[in-house]
Amino acid sequence: MAYPGDLSESRGVSYLWIRLSPGGSSHILGRSPVNVLAVVILSQGKCGLSTCTTYYLVAMATADLLVIITEVILNYAKYNYFPGSFFDITPVCSIVLVLTCAARDCSIWFTITFTLDRFVAICFHKLKTKYCTKKTAMVVLATTCILLCLKNVPFYFSYQPAQVIDNVPWFCSAKPSYYTEPGWLGFARFDTVLTPLLPFALILLLNALTVRYIVVASRVRKGLRGQSKRGNHNDPEMESRRKSMILLFTISGSFILLWFIFVLYYFNVRYSFKSETYYIFAQVGLMLSNLSCCTNTFIYGATQSKFRQQFTSMVRYPVTLITQLIKK
Repeated sequence: MAYPGDLSESRGVSYLWIRLSPGGSSHILGRSPVNVLAVVILSQGKCGLSTCTTYYLVAMATADLLVIITEVILNYAKYNYFPGSFFDITPVCSIVLVLTCAARDCSIWFTITFTLDRFVAICFHKLKTKYCTKKTAMVVLATTCILLCLKNVPFYFSYQPAQVIDNVPWFCSAKPSYYTEPGWLGFARFDTVLTPLLPFALILLLNALTVRYIVVASRVRKGLRGQSKRGNHNDPEMESRRKSMILLFTISGSFILLWFIFVLYYFNVRYSFKSETYYIFAQVGLMLSNLSCCTNTFIYGATQSKFRQQFTSMVRYPVTLITQLIKK
């Protein structure tokens, strides 16, 4: 029966569903208004970021919000507070689980597209003018979203009712053929590689190449500018690159840290649930991966001063409005 509390063998049908306590789900659920504010602030384009960067950050914040809605609200919170509801009917349950996987995939792969965009912007100045544009960002994001949604459609057909009560199918249980037929087994392995193993490897690779380029370029630039070791001349190009690096590495670093345990789970203990330690290990990994959908907003605030200003203004606006109404 595929709902929080069950332990399956991988993602989707084979997704590891871990039950959050009411306090845990409420804690993550409390982040959703912050994600909404992040989407609104970034959409206004007043944070001093390039247009393409803004598009990627808006897409990431939106995908993170969808993960909270589908996985936390429609799965965890629903299971804790509204068991046996409309969402537990098998067709609805199947759709919700497919949407959950699609939202999670989009959240992860939008992080990859953002990392790739910053890699091109920093390391390939000639290609930057063609790739790092509003049109390219829209095409990349739309294509990524469509492909990932289509990729998760087969999961809908891998479920069957766990119970039938008064001719109504309830809950989602994986069909036995999912674990035996070569086609389903191949699809499950493909899904595992696509998310999260390949994104994890790509982020590490792109960041390593970016760091290597920055180190080499910085040495060359200092040499051309004739800077001595004691010199401290301002370099607008290096300052702009530094700010871009901070945003890139904080988002990528957060992703790597919060998904690291889950990736280790896939490599080491995916098929070993005889030990309670392995079960707890998997629980921690999934909870941290869920948390990764709540951290980007705080990263924007920590690294972008203009984002903090806009965020503060939006938070203060209702208070100011109420104060003015009271005075009148």
